[in-house]
Amino acid sequence: MAMRGPKPAESSFTEAMKTQPRVAALENLGGYYVGLLCVGAGAVLVVSSFLSLGFAGTYLGDYFGILMEEKVTGFPFNIMENPMYWGSTANYLGWALMNYSPAGLALTAVVALSYKVAIGFEGPFTEEIYRRSEESRKSK
Repeated sequence: MAMRGPKPAESSFTEAMKTQPRVAALENLGGYYVGLLCVGAGAVLVVSSFLSLGFAGTYLGDYFGILMEEKVTGFPFNIMENPMYWGSTANYLGWALMNYSPAGLALTAVVALSYKVAIGFEGPFTEEIYRRSEESRKSK
């Protein structure tokens, strides 16, 4: 028997939705289309964030001292703070709605809360890094 590695979060999320009961009240075409809209908007936010930040800015960036020349303020950062987190949350919400899944809605709430906590730590950290970088540039 071949060993399998850990499942990605999306796969586990989908599996949880498939194995839990659906709620008839959620099963309507309007909810499905709202879910589709959430997935589309979430994808735009996540992809445009990645394109704005690049690989290093997305995955390595601040924590490893790899900074952009200045903090990114173009789309989608000009319409909201942390668009990658909220785009990802919108994707989870959309999938939950499209699958008529109360378990998916509950898991989406957990994801949103987790991101909110992460933002509480990451936001001030990032602001401080760019503040110091700006001060260093001005003193040169």
